[in-house]
Amino acid sequence: MSKSVAAKRYALALFELAQQNGQTTTIQEELQELKKVFQENEGLGQLLESPKLPLAKKKELLADLFKGANQFTLNALYVLLDGKRINEVIHFVDEFNTFANDSASIAEATVFSTQPLSDEQSQSISNAFAQKVGKQSLKLNNIIDPTLLGGIRLQIGNQIYDSSVSAKLERLKRDLIGS
Repeated sequence: MSKSVAAKRYALALFELAQQNGQTTTIQEELQELKKVFQENEGLGQLLESPKLPLAKKKELLADLFKGANQFTLNALYVLLDGKRINEVIHFVDEFNTFANDSASIAEATVFSTQPLSDEQSQSISNAFAQKVGKQSLKLNNIIDPTLLGGIRLQIGNQIYDSSVSAKLERLKRDLIGS
């Protein structure tokens, strides 16, 4: 989660606008793509922060890059650019996602497993653990971790649920040594 107060304020403004217009999901999806673009192309952020390039050219560049995007999304980028906060774009997207997920009663979670999860397994995990954190569902990100040996490790915020074979073996080892 972002520690940027400015990113949070900009994200809240866009979120409220998106909610009023019933476009929260659309804008959230666009912002995810936008985040990928900025993460994969570090030079883009540097170019947009450069004082050598006029503001009008920067806006023109953004308009060309994201020409199919929702006008609210583009306007948010322009506001970040005008406020010299374009370096906050990734934090801004993260904050928007937090607002959108909270309003939809969704939590983001990371599942570590030895192999990719099927849709059925993902849905089962989401149903089982969403109730434990007081949400309706979980948005899962599956990461393959061969060190687990078997089972899964689930991280929701700062909570970790570990039912991996390696964790069970470690607990068994501690119990045997401790007794």
